[in-house]
Amino acid sequence: MNFRFAILSDPHIALPTTILNHSNRFHLVEVSIPALKIVLDHLITLNLDFLLIAGDLTQDGEPENHRWLADCLATLPFPVYVVPGNHDVVSLTATENQIGLADFPFYYQQFGYGDPEQIYYQKEILPGVQLIGLNSNQFDEQGKQIGSLDAEQLHWLKQTLPALKNDLVMVMIHHNVIEHLPGQSNHELGKRYMLANAVELLDILQENGVKLLITGHLHVQDLAFTRGIYEITTGSLVSYPHPYRVLEYRENTVELAIESFHLQNIPGWENLPAISRQWLGDRSYPFMMRLLTCHPLNLPVSLAEELAPKLRNFWADVAQGDTIFDFSDFPPLVRRYFYAFSAIDPLGNPHFIDNQAVISFKHQFTYQRSDLLVELRE
Repeated sequence: MNFRFAILSDPHIALPTTILNHSNRFHLVEVSIPALKIVLDHLITLNLDFLLIAGDLTQDGEPENHRWLADCLATLPFPVYVVPGNHDVVSLTATENQIGLADFPFYYQQFGYGDPEQIYYQKEILPGVQLIGLNSNQFDEQGKQIGSLDAEQLHWLKQTLPALKNDLVMVMIHHNVIEHLPGQSNHELGKRYMLANAVELLDILQENGVKLLITGHLHVQDLAFTRGIYEITTGSLVSYPHPYRVLEYRENTVELAIESFHLQNIPGWENLPAISRQWLGDRSYPFMMRLLTCHPLNLPVSLAEELAPKLRNFWADVAQGDTIFDFSDFPPLVRRYFYAFSAIDPLGNPHFIDNQAVISFKHQFTYQRSDLLVELRE
């Protein structure tokens, strides 16, 4: 059957009374509620079959923000399905101002969690279309949050997926499972956005013929592919370029058409993209200094201080997707490093698939973004 659905991610809902003024945060939670309302008003006009929200539903797990969002989603004319992000359950147990991990399904019983005692789910959302919602938030003995799947979920997947091999299965999880940045799995700055046991999950998905992952967390627009599996990660609704996606599955050609939209104006925030792009740029210098001085570049601080201002808009350009990076005045090995973040194929040709694309479950891409990382040597 043909069907249409939407994806949004990382809306970081924050009621005005709950907003925390962290001076270095990269996202504009101040626009979270009006941004979501504008997007939902648009989606209501599109005759959707369902909406997926790939985690980080709230600013930092505040119960009032979870309640507000659940009440808002309950008014929509189409089903909505969610999974928790790292900002939704920041601790294993509840505090006065934040819910605990076990509390999350009780807020979202209408949105995938038919069994509120379970933090993951499987649901046939349309005839022959299955959605798996996973929880990638785990906590170690010290209470530190880890992006991983526990043994219980992995075992459950092994038991559940074989019976679904004749259906179209979509798996939604907050953390990235496939790399969307060069060397992301092992990079000091990138690996925190990856699922720690991604390879184990990919083994299970590949064995059972699952071809589609839906993720968030990274706040970038990107489409990645490996081992016969596509991963669509979607940028944050409250961070440049404020994207969301509408997708159409075509049964006769076994294709998925992806179209991206971007918020432009919000009352009181006219020309929102320019404001949020500047917001990112204003906060980019410390991040760029770390990127330049850590592995694999390991540049001396003096050179990093010279180059970092020229990278002011680098992360904004990564976030928007479909960008070619060519810092021609950089040293050759540094220039090659940043070129690897470009939207190019293995031959170096532009390959713009991050925002608008048609992916075929018959004829697949033959590379993933991490293949483009150039070896850093003169």
